[in-house]
Amino acid sequence: MLAISVSKFTNPDIILSSTPANTPKFSLFSPACPPIFSKFPSCPHPITHSHKKTLTLAFSQSFEAEEELPSTEDEWLKKLPEKNKPLYSHSLPCIEAWLRSLGFHQSSDDRAVWLVEKHDWHAQLSLDMTDLYIRYLKNGPGNLEKDIERRFSYALSREDIENAILGGP
Repeated sequence: MLAISVSKFTNPDIILSSTPANTPKFSLFSPACPPIFSKFPSCPHPITHSHKKTLTLAFSQSFEAEEELPSTEDEWLKKLPEKNKPLYSHSLPCIEAWLRSLGFHQSSDDRAVWLVEKHDWHAQLSLDMTDLYIRYLKNGPGNLEKDIERRFSYALSREDIENAILGGP
């Protein structure tokens, strides 16, 4: 199967549409030219419907290429690198599948936050830009006086991080 995407440009400086033909065109720019676009002096090309030449670009992509990507959790788990490889060598979908296999579930408020409830403790895991953080929560079933937070570099192996996290507070 083949998917076709069409983009229309009536002015090389302003993108008017990236939608299929016969769809109304709406501009992302206001006619007043906000200060953020101040390098465009007082909108020399007002956005209007006109009979200027239209450049139409069509791109095609085979759906078969998309089907090669894993679509289920088990397929992502099968694609996990060896457990002794650093976590930075894992793709995000593989890391997410791994966390789910450990019993974590993704927060609905923040996609970078994962929660787990074990019988001895509850924890919140955060995938930060540079490190992975785990916070064992005092309001869980353990006898923690306060939240305990640990930080792990993505340079550590998945096995080491898993052992440290599941070891608890």
